[in-house]
Amino acid sequence: MIKTWRWFGEKDSITLEMLRQIGVEGIVTALYDLPPGEVWNVEAIDELKQTIEKAGLVWSVAESLPVAEEIKYGASTRDQLINNYNESLINLGRAGIKTICYNFMPAIDWVRTDLNHPLPDGTSTLFFDRIRYAYFDCRILQRLGAEADYSQEDLERIEQLDLSLSEAEKAALIDTIIVRTQGFIHRKMKEGADPVTEFKKLLHLYAGIDREGLRANLTYFLERVIPVAEAYGIMLCIHPDDPPFPVFGLPRIVSVEEDLDWIIKIVNNHSNGITLCAGSLSAIAENDVPHMARRFAKRIGFAHLRSTQLLPGGDFMEASHLEGNGRLIEVIRELEKNGADIPMRVDHGRVLPGDREIAHNPGYSFYGRMFALAQVEGMMAVVRKEIEEKKITN
Repeated sequence: MIKTWRWFGEKDSITLEMLRQIGVEGIVTALYDLPPGEVWNVEAIDELKQTIEKAGLVWSVAESLPVAEEIKYGASTRDQLINNYNESLINLGRAGIKTICYNFMPAIDWVRTDLNHPLPDGTSTLFFDRIRYAYFDCRILQRLGAEADYSQEDLERIEQLDLSLSEAEKAALIDTIIVRTQGFIHRKMKEGADPVTEFKKLLHLYAGIDREGLRANLTYFLERVIPVAEAYGIMLCIHPDDPPFPVFGLPRIVSVEEDLDWIIKIVNNHSNGITLCAGSLSAIAENDVPHMARRFAKRIGFAHLRSTQLLPGGDFMEASHLEGNGRLIEVIRELEKNGADIPMRVDHGRVLPGDREIAHNPGYSFYGRMFALAQVEGMMAVVRKEIEEKKITN
């Protein structure tokens, strides 16, 4: 695998020089200032590529070339937006960017309730508290029919939480779920807009769209973009849902093994690939991530290596890269055995001493990810030695 790092462009406080010095080989980035649906023009792509290459690195993956919401919910404008997407694919392909990561999560990407959950050693991590999430859904968002998604025990715990949460804690929950985890990618909040009101508007666009409807819209999209990707030697890799279960009444269609199997079969072409995000997939017990790495190895074009620790009651948090339900060394064994030069990036590092002095996006600390990269490099070295020794004995 190729060691890559997600870099957020010239505005990122973590510089390309810093990344080259810690052993990063490739950069994962995007034209983050462009909203979903706009064409990535040749000039902007070339400028970013040259910036990366001048630092002695390569642009390995475009993450993400975002899919506009109108494509996901099937608006009348989707054909023009798909045409725009294809134009961006062509421009990226001609520039030599051959791995593209995207997702098909409606309205919201990754969901956490705490971005700085304290750990006993003094570091912090990302955390999903199911009851706090449910409180946000029922009491802050006040989604119509939300209560039906929760048990009576859940509703009683929501009621108890309501008695203790301060207004500042409620505001922090809004900031965490809607603003901070979404706004640094391609969903920047309008200046002065109320985040809850804007999010409700976005949810309303998906009214009446169930799992089958969202699957139909993904099929429509893939049937039109995969031929273009194939023509330019691109592997278009879908990212799993994070977390891999329905949120806010929205359907999820990239959550379990059956979903991945369905996706690669609807357009059975090598350009229709998978981003194996071990962290997203490991957030539910039923997903055996090493097995999925083995089963889909030939269609995995990109890997996110992180792990999740499952907790009682449906809570989970980002685990050490050496621990948790992701079982990363087993995943690495499967990907290294495949023999392909798959770009890999560590994901969602802890916040370590010094990270708070370096401005970073949630989940994308410098020292925390550098520590994770060292852990993953160690596992890769062990696995590569195992493979070499097996060759010798055979």
